[in-house]
Amino acid sequence: MAARESRSDFLQTNNAATDGGPAEAASFISGAVAELSQLAKRHRLDLLGYLLDMAQLEADEIARREPTPGKF
Repeated sequence: MAARESRSDFLQTNNAATDGGPAEAASFISGAVAELSQLAKRHRLDLLGYLLDMAQLEADEIARREPTPGKF
């Protein structure tokens, strides 16, 4: 339970105003998911690889359409 509480504290102190916003988060997630997809495919976890590919596409789409802070 202590780990969950510390994670909750982390999330509360690092809000969207300081973490780059949704576009940056989606871009980071896209990269992380791409690596996980490659790992899944390497181990012939085909359905998992496919689902991770879909998650990457969604993250890329969000990153593309979200306005980046400081740009108009």
